Amino acid sequence: MPSISQLVRGALLAALLTACRPAEQQHALVISAIPDQDPEKLQRLYGKVSMYLSGALHVPVEYRPVTDYTASVIAFKTGDLDLVWYGGLTGVQARLQVPGAHALAQRDIDTAFHAVFITRQGSGIRSLADLKGHTFTFGSEMSTSGRLMPQFYLGPAIGGMENLRGAPGFSGSHDKTIALVTAGTYDAGALNAQVWKSRIADHTVDTTKVAVFYMTPAFHDYHWVLNPAAEQRFGAGFGDKVRAALLALDPSDPTQKEILDLFGAHRFVETADSNYIQIERVARAIGAVAN
Repeated sequence: MPSISQLVRGALLAALLTACRPAEQQHALVISAIPDQDPEKLQRLYGKVSMYLSGALHVPVEYRPVTDYTASVIAFKTGDLDLVWYGGLTGVQARLQVPGAHALAQRDIDTAFHAVFITRQGSGIRSLADLKGHTFTFGSEMSTSGRLMPQFYLGPAIGGMENLRGAPGFSGSHDKTIALVTAGTYDAGALNAQVWKSRIADHTVDTTKVAVFYMTPAFHDYHWVLNPAAEQRFGAGFGDKVRAALLALDPSDPTQKEILDLFGAHRFVETADSNYIQIERVARAIGAVAN
């Protein structure tokens, strides 16, 4: 039978091993994002975000890609995702389905975001009204800047979506919308203005073939949403720590600037659920959120 001293030494050893347990054996903070761009670009960006947050929060962080916008909302609802970079619409959907979930932060550019409408050069399309009788593609069905707000402005301009030539397409992402319009598969399409500017900057758009002909009025869009289950797991005040880490991303630090550049932003800023009331109202009006 072990002596008391042996039992004490055993307990101390067990405690020491537990304290020294590798981070990978701890429950990770699982982050994700709507798949609105090329998967390789997303993997690069969120790999860097994971490393940054892990260091700032002192917890293991894992990036988990999703197949589509709806999958991101479902995984958030079931608790498989802790922190997700959502568009305005998917953020509203996620928060409505998970009581206690809140918007934490958005990019500086998301306080006044826009969608753009593009068409092939020489198409003769110069306004939304000109789209009557033409083929048209959105991005994802659940995209704020690729579907929700564009439809909000397009429908009244052409007297109803039925006045397009055929049903609108859904490309699945902003990059695919650019490719389809450039190829002439559709006469026109709508997408995220920031993605458009980014593709122009990196010379991946052939502006001799496709151009912007309309930009929507401003609206709030992308934002980080935290699942309340993460706060239960990592402790009270964890949401405040995540927000602080995001707001602390500093463009004067080369590594952090790379993250901000990939987001197309100069800074992250604090946001609130109330900023997305307009998005929720439009979503209910077109049936994207149940009344």
